Amino acid sequence: MASLKGKTIFVSGGSRGIGLAIALRAARDGANVAIAAKTAEPHPKLKGTIYTAADEIRAAGGKALPIICDIREEAQVISAVDQTVAEFGGIDICVNNASAISLTNSQATDMKRFDLMMGINTRGTFMVSKYCIPHLKKAGNPHILMLSPPLDMKAKWFEHSTAYTMAKFGMSMCVLGLSGELRAAGVAVNALWPRTTIATAAVGNLLGGDAMMRASRTPEIMGDAAYAIFTKPSREFTGQFCIDDKVLYDSGVRDFEPYRVDPSVALMSDFFVPDDDVPPPGVTVQPLPSVGGAQKPR
Repeated sequence: MASLKGKTIFVSGGSRGIGLAIALRAARDGANVAIAAKTAEPHPKLKGTIYTAADEIRAAGGKALPIICDIREEAQVISAVDQTVAEFGGIDICVNNASAISLTNSQATDMKRFDLMMGINTRGTFMVSKYCIPHLKKAGNPHILMLSPPLDMKAKWFEHSTAYTMAKFGMSMCVLGLSGELRAAGVAVNALWPRTTIATAAVGNLLGGDAMMRASRTPEIMGDAAYAIFTKPSREFTGQFCIDDKVLYDSGVRDFEPYRVDPSVALMSDFFVPDDDVPPPGVTVQPLPSVGGAQKPR
């Protein structure tokens, strides 16, 4: 079976939540993980910093390099990539996890917030990928993964939060473009998105507290799904928009109950999951209520 032992993973915004779950799954194989994020000091409502993430990665069996990095700043991204290569000798996997969110319509979205979302989600994803690519081309089985949704161009995904959806879909457009650009070089570029809401501190704080958390799956499902993608041959699996449980089902997983926060509560669908995307056998998900287009941050 393929392993990530000795592989180097560069993760943007991985101090908590899904990004950290992906890092920890790789660390269990003995991977090297660079955590490039801004959170150096504890947040009053959100658990985790780059340093606590690094401690967890080491405890899981990996090597860690915490790097303070604002992915809107080109010099900081270049420096973070250079530090990673200097520490670990290269980069095998790039994970674009960092994201900003504002669930607001056009009149309620100030341009500073618009610029923040476009700067982190779309531009940041493009830039982190850009500076990792020269190193990925030297790797044995290189992957770029965006934590972004399928490009389901329906008005319902845009009408309540046009700016956020544009910024998030910009990440997915990077998958379309870069997968084509890098196909001949053997660098895989894919997207991964959860079918259900994921139990992170941000979901609990912004989307209904305990009730939403109980209707969610744990971040580990995204960590395991990302791992399944990273261990596929990069020349054979690229340009795909993956849903977490479908990736795992195709990898042989049949029991998704361990990922549920509360098996007695119906799972809640995530935003951006296409209506015609059929869940694996035995999985039932209820539609996400419309709360001004509300969606969890990622």
